[in-house]
Amino acid sequence: MSKKLHTTQVIMTEGVIWRQLLAFSLPLLVGNLFQQLYNTVDSVVVGNFIGSDALAAVGSSNSLINLIIGMFMGIGTGAGVIISQYYGAGEKQKLHWAVHTTMALSIVGGLILIVLGVFLSPLILVLMGTPQSVMPASAAYLRIFFCGSLFNLVYNMGSGVLRAVGDSKRPLIFLCISSVINIVLDLVFVVIFQLGTAGVGYATVAAQGVSALLTVRALVHTDDSYRLELSKIKIDRRMMARVLKIGIPSGIQQSIISLSNVIVQANVNSFGAAAMAGFGSYSKIDGFAMLPLQSFCMAATTFTGQNIGAQKNRRVKQGVFQGLVISMIYTILISIILYLNAERILRIFSPDPDVIAYGYTSMLILLPFYWTMAIHQILMGSIRGSGRTMVSMLIGVGNMCILRMIYINLLVPFFPSFEAVMWCYPITWLTTMGMDCIYAMKAKWIPKGKEEQIGEKSQ
Repeated sequence: MSKKLHTTQVIMTEGVIWRQLLAFSLPLLVGNLFQQLYNTVDSVVVGNFIGSDALAAVGSSNSLINLIIGMFMGIGTGAGVIISQYYGAGEKQKLHWAVHTTMALSIVGGLILIVLGVFLSPLILVLMGTPQSVMPASAAYLRIFFCGSLFNLVYNMGSGVLRAVGDSKRPLIFLCISSVINIVLDLVFVVIFQLGTAGVGYATVAAQGVSALLTVRALVHTDDSYRLELSKIKIDRRMMARVLKIGIPSGIQQSIISLSNVIVQANVNSFGAAAMAGFGSYSKIDGFAMLPLQSFCMAATTFTGQNIGAQKNRRVKQGVFQGLVISMIYTILISIILYLNAERILRIFSPDPDVIAYGYTSMLILLPFYWTMAIHQILMGSIRGSGRTMVSMLIGVGNMCILRMIYINLLVPFFPSFEAVMWCYPITWLTTMGMDCIYAMKAKWIPKGKEEQIGEKSQ
């Protein structure tokens, strides 16, 4: 099949694998860095211009945001897998309906999130044991944030479509633009207009609106087979069933793991505002460190999906190996850099020595185990790209949720300390990676390619 390519697209079914993985990952990485940057600027501005209680309010909201959005983002992952496979196979009609069904689902999901976020945020914050001193600020920030859920999902689903067809550069450009807007508005609303944590929420919603509009415009104006026609945005039931079949397990995985993180956050909250702010500050640093791994994961998903669609399973296996090498090299380097500069980096978020101490403790416990996440992300991305999202869900939920909750509820009460709570992460990372490796080596998750089919016919 001959495709009219946009100059930003990467066809991953032929060529040098490691170069394609990096070419696809780097724009994702830069874009994710910008996204994490404006999330971090939120914390820096709040911590330095409002105070540690406000920093705790914004930091403690992250796990709840991920919990509520997780299901819909998982559905976007399922859509991306299907779109990449249709694109690799050259099935234009199915690709057309997959794109339009995906965008329709993002609109419905965004409206649902607005309602859930506005009405349920205060209740869930109470259930999380959020201290009363930060409750008003946390509730105000969350409600405003969820008012932008429609923009958030439209951008993420739309950019997921672009990435599925090999275009990771335009989502980067749109994210960079929205990041600059968010940073400028943070300073305007918080420093000049003194709107507090609500100002941070307003800035985020405005930035998300811009990125959503730019993404829709890109999909509408392309000449390729994934073009979006606004008048045809509707849910095709058969396509929705396929998207949900692959996407719901990913969504459940993300939501349930986020639920476990909410419970971990509730345990952190019991140690007071300084612990909340310190852990929240480290979470921002951790977010930066994990971004390349998440980018490699998305690259592995698209690479696997396109090559399975083209029935080139040998390239899939080669892609897994080369992806593991790239991610391990990165992880070793970033772990060393963060370890040598830990306190200096944490001081950016807050000058409070107690906040810094809690953040430093978190970093020392988690850093030595980042390599486990490097392996997990590549294997998870590859397995998802094959369509086996149920397996990925079972491994993730079983270890990062169920095992984590067993640890929190059975062992932490005997060792009631902040350090004991933090150890739930590396322990469950290790078990998750182990099960990923066993499945990847033992299970037949890669369909037969053209080579095997030709070999069977000749026998």
